Amino acid sequence: MSPALPDRVIVVTGGFGALGRALATVLAERGACLALLDRAPAPPGLAGDERTLLLGGIDVGDAAAAAGAFAQVVQRFGRIDGLVNVAGGFAWETLADGSLDTWDRLYAMNLRSAVAAAQAVLVHLSSDGHGRIVNVGALAGLKSAAGMGAYAASKAGVMRFTEALAEELKDRRITVNAVLPSIIDTPANRADMPTADFGRWVSPAALGRVIAFLLSDDAAAITGACLPVAGRV
Repeated sequence: MSPALPDRVIVVTGGFGALGRALATVLAERGACLALLDRAPAPPGLAGDERTLLLGGIDVGDAAAAAGAFAQVVQRFGRIDGLVNVAGGFAWETLADGSLDTWDRLYAMNLRSAVAAAQAVLVHLSSDGHGRIVNVGALAGLKSAAGMGAYAASKAGVMRFTEALAEELKDRRITVNAVLPSIIDTPANRADMPTADFGRWVSPAALGRVIAFLLSDDAAAITGACLPVAGRV
C-alpha cells in the first residue's frame, strides 16, 4: 500500500507534547516530512533528521515568532502542505473562585495560538489541492461542565474559527477541519484522574490517525467539519 501522505510537509504545533509526538509517529509512518514546533525545548530522546525538523522555543501565539518558524520550515523543505494546531492547555476553575486571568490565558493558549499559526502559514500553504489545516478542539466546546467555562469557551472559539476559515479558503482548495476529542489518554491526564477507566479515553495514536485522514487526499471533500472523537467517554 502506498503512503497516504507521500512527502507532504506537515507542521505540528505543540509537537513535543504527548499528542504531538504520537501524531508525528503516525504521520511519519504515512510518508510525511515533519516540522514540530513547541514553546518548550526538544525533550531528551527526540531528535530531528532529514525528514523531521524540531523547532523549540517557539510561541506560535506571537505573530512574529510564528512567521519566523514557518519561514524556517520552507527554507528546509521548500513548501508546507499542512498545519495541525495541537498547541493548547487546560485549567479547571469555577467562576466564583476563579480569575479572569485564566480566561485570558486559555484564550491565548487554545484559540490565539491556532489563529496566529494559521495566519502565518497561509502565505506558504499549498494551493494545489493538498493544502490542509486541522485544529484540535474539544468535546467541551459543544457542551461544557462546571469548572470548565474558560476552557470550553476557548475551544468553542476554535470551532467557530475553523468554520470561518474553511469558508475563506474554499476557492484556494485548502481544507480546514477540527477534531473534538473527549479525554486524551496522556500521562498528565492519568495523574490528574488516577481512578478513571483509562480504556474509555481516546489514545493519542487513535486521535492521530483521525487527523492523518483529514490531512490526506481521501478527505479532500471535507472542510468546515468539527469531528467528535469521543472514544467511550
